[in-house]
Amino acid sequence: MKRVCVFCGSSPGNSPVYAEQAAALGKLLAERGIGLVYGGASVGIMGVVADAALAAGGEVIGVIPGHLMSAEVGHHGLTELHVVDTMHERKAKMAELSDAFLALPGGAGTLEELFEVWTWAQLGLHAKPLGLVDVAGYFEPLRKFVDHMVDEGFLRAQHREMVSVDPDPRVLLEIFASHNGVVVDKWSGQTPK
Repeated sequence: MKRVCVFCGSSPGNSPVYAEQAAALGKLLAERGIGLVYGGASVGIMGVVADAALAAGGEVIGVIPGHLMSAEVGHHGLTELHVVDTMHERKAKMAELSDAFLALPGGAGTLEELFEVWTWAQLGLHAKPLGLVDVAGYFEPLRKFVDHMVDEGFLRAQHREMVSVDPDPRVLLEIFASHNGVVVDKWSGQTPK
């Protein structure tokens, strides 16, 4: 695993634990020789994870749309910064550059990025591992909702299991290291009408 994409908030959140854990993740990736791919911003916990990885000597690649770069939230001290035209291009480029995906706490954008790569995995477009760093139980309500989706028949249990969840990113990286890359067929057992 050369690089991990981290989705996370462009805001700091209301508790200092979010920034603390983002910094710990950035440092951990750098110490393990794993490059960080992220949304290219200098603000929120996005900036914190990038700065921590850089301070620990890690490779940090940002991907940011031009309209956000011009709004002066782009990080100017990265190993590489790709400025793209659209948010769609941003997600595609981050996925292309990454071998796995982690999400730290964040808002709608973080969830949108996570759900898109998760959907791509369901559809067999990639077989890269996904994980949630469950800082202070942040993702517990989401986990309950995902269980509800399974209970109601809108998500297969096998697809729920595609996303590993743990408060310790070291555990998630170990899970990623043993990931078998098998695609679970979204359509098996369904008959087209």
